[in-house]
Amino acid sequence: MRFIKQLFGFYVNGSVHVALSVFSLTWITLIEHRAPYDKNLLCFVFFATIVGYNFVKYFGLAKFHYRGLVLPKAMQKLKSIKVFSFFCFMCMVYFAFGLHINTLACILVFGAITFFYAIPFLPKHFFVDAQQNLRSISGLKIYLIALVWCGVTVFLPIVNQQYNISVDLVLTGIQRYVFIWVLMLPFEIRDLRYDSLKLSTIPQKIGVRQTRVLGVLLLAGCFFVDFFKVGTATSNTIVLLIIAVITGGFLVGSKVGQKPYYSAFWVEAVPVLWLVLLLLS
Repeated sequence: MRFIKQLFGFYVNGSVHVALSVFSLTWITLIEHRAPYDKNLLCFVFFATIVGYNFVKYFGLAKFHYRGLVLPKAMQKLKSIKVFSFFCFMCMVYFAFGLHINTLACILVFGAITFFYAIPFLPKHFFVDAQQNLRSISGLKIYLIALVWCGVTVFLPIVNQQYNISVDLVLTGIQRYVFIWVLMLPFEIRDLRYDSLKLSTIPQKIGVRQTRVLGVLLLAGCFFVDFFKVGTATSNTIVLLIIAVITGGFLVGSKVGQKPYYSAFWVEAVPVLWLVLLLLS
């Protein structure tokens, strides 16, 4: 039982779960726009997400001057995640060779955003703390993450298939951006007691109750955008309605004192459920 608990903890903390979510959203785009299954791209997105998220989450802890502040057991877990991330990086590189050159160019842009999200590079007066990275700029975090997720899960698969950017795809991009933005709100509510007030997160600016209301309204708008698409199947719209309701339920139920895996597992599992429902329909 202890081993299963440790394995589950590694699955979540090692960013495998969030990578599965990004993988699912990318495959959903292929399904919705009637594009063939793209093994190289989907595997690349999966491994790149693990590498990117672990880099962002553990970059500070991995630096030498932080080692004295971390407990030995935590450092051992960090080493395991670093080794795991290295093998994921090798897999990412392998699958990158199967991607179109235009896709690789887009990946460089999203990779640069991820890099500067964690690495100090701008003058201190831009930031709310001493980190000097993009994640520290007041109010930027949620918009930046939604932008990267939207670009990777909506536009990368279509670019790699060398399809034209259609009106339906642009509408999908708007929907996906809003959906991811709302999906992050339970995390922002959870972190309310830890985040600096200078970060200006949504719950900090308008409160938890208003954040829930805003999220539900945005989900409703996200659903109704589907009716403006030309080539959307009815089954896809029904699945989207189910996912919007479930996501709204998680948002309404989110609070500052969440259980450990409420957001990190259950909320992030919504895209996986979305994919499963699409495949079944």
